[in-house]
Amino acid sequence: MTFTTRLTAAVLCGALVAASVPATASARTARGELLDVVPVSTMDTNQLVTYLGDHGLDASRVRFAVDAKRITYRTIDAFGKPTTASALIALPRNGNRTPRQATWLHGTTGYRGSVASVADGNDRAAALLFASAGYLTTAPDYLGLGTGPGYHPYVDAPSTVTASIDALRAAREHATSKGLRPDPRVMITGHSQGGHAAMALGQALQRGADPRLKVGALAPIGGPFKPSLLVAKATNDEISNGVAYMAYWTVAWNRLHHLYSDPSEAFRDPSIEALFDGEHRNEDIFPHLPATMRELLTDSYFDRVQHPTGVLRAKLRESDSYCDWRPAVPVTIYSSAGDRDTLLETSAYCDQRLKQHHARSTLIDLGADVNHGKAAKLALPRILADFDRG
Repeated sequence: MTFTTRLTAAVLCGALVAASVPATASARTARGELLDVVPVSTMDTNQLVTYLGDHGLDASRVRFAVDAKRITYRTIDAFGKPTTASALIALPRNGNRTPRQATWLHGTTGYRGSVASVADGNDRAAALLFASAGYLTTAPDYLGLGTGPGYHPYVDAPSTVTASIDALRAAREHATSKGLRPDPRVMITGHSQGGHAAMALGQALQRGADPRLKVGALAPIGGPFKPSLLVAKATNDEISNGVAYMAYWTVAWNRLHHLYSDPSEAFRDPSIEALFDGEHRNEDIFPHLPATMRELLTDSYFDRVQHPTGVLRAKLRESDSYCDWRPAVPVTIYSSAGDRDTLLETSAYCDQRLKQHHARSTLIDLGADVNHGKAAKLALPRILADFDRG
């Protein structure tokens, strides 16, 4: 759930808006319909080794050149209405007509231009890592990020799942147009917010959300698997970047669940709400945030968050539930004792819940000296090696 510090200047916001498709789509058209494909990059193996190394990733499993493209596709928003979203797809040039599939689910970003289909950052590098090893890789931007219209419904697993499944459908459509027949099994991984989303996506696919897609593997990294615990910790200023997470979460969930009528009811500084419109970079957001939760929230809203009732309580319980099932594949959860953002404790919670459902789950602690951001770079090569053995 790391509140990324991706300060990449390579994003052309005006160009994205001009290039994006209309916000609405005909209800008669299929979810996952491919609307647009834009080349992003092409790298040979030597370039990939250098590129991945520059992003701190082990490049020892690079085997193939990769073509990366931004796709735009039809999906639905958090209220079930037609909309569009974007994603990065990365295709290995290996001649395999039935490529295996992987999907990378990214962590927290408040800025629409920080995602893999747009920015040359760590999330794009993760997608290229899997593609360079032979996987048709999809990295959805989620709703309201990349070229998608509207606001991002932050840590809303149901809408993240629909956008991610529709991205996989669009990627399959593109691959089919190239004469490929992708393996229906999807190797699923993601970091932070994407770790939570990985468990939700795996659950949806196992329950038959798309009969042409199956769960091939599950390997979340540092996910906020128990949001109710993290909210409680954040109110006591016990997690890193807690004020930023809570501000973003409060604004996003209000758009979904109408938790307040005016930002002054929740924030001591009502202008904070406008910072989370998808157009503000981190360097535009952080200087305007206070140091503590007591300084962020009004007394009445602070008390409401500490003692949630009604829809807030119900939705937190729902968000806590995405490890309450029995995956048909082994699950490997990566976290670290040094993670002060999503905490090793929430990964242990997920591992315990899975085992209570008799799942094959393994929790790997990457160490006390490994923080939230570093965990992904250490885990990704191990996850790729496991995928290859699967």
